[in-house]
Amino acid sequence: MSQPLDQAHVLLTGATGFVGQAVLEKLLSAYPTTRITVVVRPRGELTAERRVEKLLRKPVFGPWRERVGEEAATAAVAERVSVVSGDLGDLPPLPDDVDVVVHSASTVSFDLPVDEAFAANVGGPISLYEALLANGSDPHVVHVSTAYVAGLRKGVAEERSLDHSIDRDVELASAVAARTAADDESRTPEVLSRLIDKAKAEHRRAGPQAVAEAAEALRVEWVKDQLVEHGRTRALSLGWPDVYTFTKAMGERVAEDLWAGNGHRLSVVRPTIIESSLRHPYPGWIDGFKVADPLIAAYGRGLLPEFPALADTILDVIPVDFIVNAILAAAAAPPAAGGAGYYQVSSGITNPLRLGPLVHMIREYFSEHPLKDAEGAHVAVPAWSFPHSGAVERALRRREVAVDLADKAVTRLPANTRTRGWMSALHRARRDLRTLRKFTSLYQPYTQTEVIFDDARTRALHASLPADQRGEHGFDVTEIDWRHYLQEVHIPGVPGLMKDRSAKETTAAAPTLQRRTDVLAVFDLQRTVAAATLVEQYLWVELANQPASRWPAAFANLVALGPRYLQAERRDRADFIRTFMRRYAGVDENELRAVIARKVTPSLRRDLLVEAVEQIEAHRAAGHRTVLVTGEIDIFVEPLAPMFDEIVAGEMEKDDTGRWTGHLLTSPLVGEARATWLRRYARDEGMNLAESYAYGDSYADRPWLEVVGHPNAVNPDASLYRYARARRWPVHTWTTTAEGRLTPVLRSIRGAK
Repeated sequence: MSQPLDQAHVLLTGATGFVGQAVLEKLLSAYPTTRITVVVRPRGELTAERRVEKLLRKPVFGPWRERVGEEAATAAVAERVSVVSGDLGDLPPLPDDVDVVVHSASTVSFDLPVDEAFAANVGGPISLYEALLANGSDPHVVHVSTAYVAGLRKGVAEERSLDHSIDRDVELASAVAARTAADDESRTPEVLSRLIDKAKAEHRRAGPQAVAEAAEALRVEWVKDQLVEHGRTRALSLGWPDVYTFTKAMGERVAEDLWAGNGHRLSVVRPTIIESSLRHPYPGWIDGFKVADPLIAAYGRGLLPEFPALADTILDVIPVDFIVNAILAAAAAPPAAGGAGYYQVSSGITNPLRLGPLVHMIREYFSEHPLKDAEGAHVAVPAWSFPHSGAVERALRRREVAVDLADKAVTRLPANTRTRGWMSALHRARRDLRTLRKFTSLYQPYTQTEVIFDDARTRALHASLPADQRGEHGFDVTEIDWRHYLQEVHIPGVPGLMKDRSAKETTAAAPTLQRRTDVLAVFDLQRTVAAATLVEQYLWVELANQPASRWPAAFANLVALGPRYLQAERRDRADFIRTFMRRYAGVDENELRAVIARKVTPSLRRDLLVEAVEQIEAHRAAGHRTVLVTGEIDIFVEPLAPMFDEIVAGEMEKDDTGRWTGHLLTSPLVGEARATWLRRYARDEGMNLAESYAYGDSYADRPWLEVVGHPNAVNPDASLYRYARARRWPVHTWTTTAEGRLTPVLRSIRGAK
């Protein structure tokens, strides 16, 4: 008996995507006489051919390669698979002997910028069909769309051409123009001033370049947000829930106009929600998160206490192997020339899966196989009551406000292990709320839909298959046992879902140090090497030079000026140093040096953090050059000279009598100034910054920490802690001092008695 697509030449787009790679695998494993040409674009340094080589090593091809053997599989690929290197937006000439085109390439995202969505889902088909028309061939085109092109409607959506009169060319031109308009608006003073203010509020302490970089990143993000909103709003205004379904509908019209409209054969296959395979190539095969998976994962992790959904909504899910079989069955049954056939591969009519029972089955699964939270405890999954969307929105907003208020409060607290634990919890809470907000926005149209997809033509296509081929090539959705599919096939295979999430954050272990002499280890001083702050060091000096009767006045003066110093510190660390060092106006440097040697040096050495000292010693043992770079004045850190290969510190301006004027001799070497110094120092000394290490505690240290290949956050403040966590930098909690855990002020008072 003749096999379907016997001796056919199939052109496949989207071969690296979820459906495309499944189609390619099925053609290789079950259609032995077909030849396949895949259109693949190069990516970076990877050629199209190299991408296909890597693709053919993915798990989907594993069972076939194992069954036929590596040698036979390699020979089959060499004989049957050809690669066309190109992008759908810029195609080279295509083969002119193609019998079937399976166009599965698209961008499956509900929140793409409008121009990107149109480029992929409308511009791509235009380019493909114009290229096919140009080479004079007459293949049967199978255009893979989505059933949700039916749009926002109630009732049954039929298997036929969409009924609308929207001018796709006008919409495409508008989408392209939207980026130019948004980009132009983003550069206006009104928008830029808001973005600069936002960047300053968060990044001022890191320096003006950090503010500028953040402002530009915010501008780019603002443009993207405008384009996403443009696409969503335009789609809603025309009756589609999102830009994905809108552009896929426009893509169908491209196929009808350019291909069927020019006398060629066209089949449009509209899957619903595509998920993991039921049987082929093996049960549970999936490639990445698909539409329903983020919701399933979030539910299992307890992130969705409620969700705007209707219990009687049908969540129309189809295993990917059913989609592939339907595509290839449609490919083997072309309509008449100039005609178009429509197939909706769905389950909603013949084997409906309603949201209420679906949630119950998922809850059963996670009750039997609970996930673990960050503390190692089992997550208790919620029992949804399916409230009105307004109630969910109000509850979500209350939680967002509470997290914002808590975050502002914690940010103002002293940075320590406890507050960093709170920050971690708030970071997770904010991340979870963003997830819930995104899901509520993107998925609500699908969890509250009342549309049902007719599949009469698809069922007839299945019935037309020879009886002996239906087992291997069929797609009868009545065969699906949803409880078995969800609990035993799909959920266990969702990528990363069952990964243990109970690992707690711990103090970062010391890095493994390689011995080499071209590496720097650069340390900040305060809260990194020594527990004391600039204010505490000043108190050491004051208390050492005054009788105990005058200590209350010294404390009172410092407390009174505290808000001024705090404001300067939050504004800019260099400003804080300049402001605070005014207190030393009139001090004789020689006298101060004597006080430091007699009273401050012992306190400073006792105040060194043991973990920091050990890390410095480890770097020196590895041959690294250890450098202390601080904004403090040189005479205060001279006692630490034996610990480092080099110390770089500030200097004070002196008058003719040798007394300090209260002004710095040079600008403090902090933030971006330190980053500039570090680059030049490494260049002049022949040091390798990519292999070097840096240790700092403040967000003001961010610019110079980023200069090296191994940045480390030590006892970080709230802003640096968040940044380090986001960048996956090591975060160290170094608290042990040479004299225990008493504060420096208390020790200095005790020592002076």
